[in-house]
Amino acid sequence: MKITIFHYFIRQAMVNIFENRLVHLIGIGTMSIAFLIFYTFILIFVNLNYWTEEQGRSLTMSIYFKGEPDRVVIENIEKELFLFPGVTIKGFVSKDDAMKSLRRKLGDKAGLLDGLKENPLPASLEIILSRDKDRDSLPYQLKTKLEKIDTVDEVQYSQEWIRRFQTVMEAIKIVGMIFGGLLFLAALFIITNTIKLTIYSRKEEIEILKLVGATNRFVKIPFVIEGSIQGFLGGAVALIILFLVYIIVITRIDIRIGFASLDIVFLSPQFILFLFFMSVIIGFIGSTISLGRFFRT
Repeated sequence: MKITIFHYFIRQAMVNIFENRLVHLIGIGTMSIAFLIFYTFILIFVNLNYWTEEQGRSLTMSIYFKGEPDRVVIENIEKELFLFPGVTIKGFVSKDDAMKSLRRKLGDKAGLLDGLKENPLPASLEIILSRDKDRDSLPYQLKTKLEKIDTVDEVQYSQEWIRRFQTVMEAIKIVGMIFGGLLFLAALFIITNTIKLTIYSRKEEIEILKLVGATNRFVKIPFVIEGSIQGFLGGAVALIILFLVYIIVITRIDIRIGFASLDIVFLSPQFILFLFFMSVIIGFIGSTISLGRFFRT
């Protein structure tokens, strides 16, 4: 018996959507735009977080030299570095090697470098520092020690910009919560008004159902299902558009910090399921609010 009633509610909701398809299409389209903006912001946030975590797995340090150092200078610095735990020497990059690497990264635009009279790029020694909370001060100690060497011009390490990046991330989180709250309210407003239009268009039918003994719950359930379906479809359309843009456009964009290329990732399957669930919940809440107002009047 319960299964039969459930089938009735589903069928009634689908009939209502079909009979008021123009209103529902407008509602779904408007919701899709709101969800698309929100999901785009989430995708940006997910990638910022991903880049921070990836760069934070290990710290890199670049020791830039004044001119081209001889082999003895490099070996002496390497001996000093081996005294520090968690330090791995990646290798020495000469001025010529740095220029060749830059030309490869520039690709078709490498011809821009032909006008240079001399090589402006410094030679460097690249090292990797393992992450260890007990040795959090190690980069500062190394930087201070290395910058005292006469042949060293400058020392840069990734933790400096990672910390600045994390500060930006905190600001983005606050903006994201405010922005997400506004979009949540916008989606609720859209669904509430869409369901309200369908309710008032079937006002006489609802009154007849109540006259023959139908309870408020019996009348409300098909409309709640309509709102949930509308929320689901709005979220689905937004995710499909975002995925197509990601495949066609975003994956072809080369994002770099300095010369480090950054991969762009899409939302995980678990996150996508959560967004679908959230869109259904928004539809459910919106339709419930609309029904509550109608039955109170």
